[in-house]
Amino acid sequence: MGRNTRKRRTPPAAKAIAAAAALALGGGGLLWANFHASAHEPDQRAWGGNATKAATARVVTVSCPDVGQRLTNVPEPARQGVARELADLDRQITEAYARLAATRNAQAKDPGFVRNAIVGPLGEKRAATIDRIRIGIQRAGGSFDNALKQLAPCATRNTNQTDAGGGQQQNNGGQQGGIGGQAGNGPVAADFVDITKVAPNVQGTPRRTGDASTGTFTTRCGVNANKNHNTDNVIVAPGVTNGAHHLHDYVGNQKVDAFASNRTLLRGGTSCRNRGDLSSYYWPVVRVQDGTRDFDQNADGGGREGNAGRILTPVQAEIKYVGSPAGKVVAMPRFLRIITGDAKTTTNGTANANAHWSCTGFENKVQLTDRYPICPQGSEVVRSFAFQSCWDGQNTDSANHRTHVAFADPASGVCPNGFKAIPQLTMRLVYAVPPPVIRNGQVKNAYAVDGFPEQLHKPATDHDDFISVTTNGLAGRIADCLNRGLDCA
Repeated sequence: MGRNTRKRRTPPAAKAIAAAAALALGGGGLLWANFHASAHEPDQRAWGGNATKAATARVVTVSCPDVGQRLTNVPEPARQGVARELADLDRQITEAYARLAATRNAQAKDPGFVRNAIVGPLGEKRAATIDRIRIGIQRAGGSFDNALKQLAPCATRNTNQTDAGGGQQQNNGGQQGGIGGQAGNGPVAADFVDITKVAPNVQGTPRRTGDASTGTFTTRCGVNANKNHNTDNVIVAPGVTNGAHHLHDYVGNQKVDAFASNRTLLRGGTSCRNRGDLSSYYWPVVRVQDGTRDFDQNADGGGREGNAGRILTPVQAEIKYVGSPAGKVVAMPRFLRIITGDAKTTTNGTANANAHWSCTGFENKVQLTDRYPICPQGSEVVRSFAFQSCWDGQNTDSANHRTHVAFADPASGVCPNGFKAIPQLTMRLVYAVPPPVIRNGQVKNAYAVDGFPEQLHKPATDHDDFISVTTNGLAGRIADCLNRGLDCA
């Protein structure tokens, strides 16, 4: 999410830390700390100077409970203010992570530095922000769950806790003690797997009933060849510049930023061939970390926040709506907002993860959530998404952007009680990625999805965003196509 737009003075010390953090992030600095209980023998290799070797695991990131996921009932008049406060929580985590990166020497000398100078103050800031959320909700006549106050404290995570492969994380580029990636915060070798060595794991689909909606509707909106990018996210951080802290590709609606409204979306124009499809389809960019830099290397949301490398434009972007195996679907409501996946699985866990990584020729056999695939020669990387296909019949959004929609039962395809089946949005993005090379536990020419810096570019953090905006009866025509069993475009 993002940076609070209110002006505040920045102390000189904070500016110095920010500058050091930007240098560390943008220049491939060491983004971990030795967090230890007592000093031991000097370790010149790790620090290149006077330092101590840690007896415990290396601290690599800060881990904070996701308050936004727990907010399920926010009165409409309070939502804008609450969204800004939630964005402020993300900004605080980003700044704490940058401070973790910029103060490694101090951490090596003082075993209490991370706790006293980073994690402790972060928890105090979060407590104050959560209290402002409480005030905003209660002023609007809502009720506040006081248990949310317990989400203020943060912790740290070490290499073993964030290593997808369960082993020691290593970096590339010859940096001693780094945690991988061109910007020093991932990915690492354990985040990749040769797809030819993965056992088939794709499950069967639900059996169709006689009333199933078996049609498909394809909308052709391009691959963002015109490079329509920004680091905002109008769904989760409306009115907050750089609310995503990472860069998005946009296809479909061409006027989507933090300040877009339903009214401006209707006037936004579209990259879709069907001019009635003004929907916004947007996703984090993929970058190849081959030592090259892109236009945002020194920008917020880009290199300054750990999103480094050359941006890859998909060679294909297939957007398709499919029906329900259990029955007919109703038309999507205009301005319905859906987020699928979770950008914060490194600290949240994978309960809301919906990442699917594969390679052409393997999609019907292997789908990966917590690994990036290394594809064989002649095969290309594929990201795919299947959005929630059940709607509560009333709301186009919800306080946590999740509870107004749901997934159908994976075995039967039936929606939960009280929900209606809607056309399921599916997306398939194909990339020509130079295959990464893993040698001696290090990965070179890695690729990774953009994300929040403290999430370490893990593959499970992949996610996708959608705002349904249609005109001229298109939503009804999509539903009718699916219900009649047709293949439409």
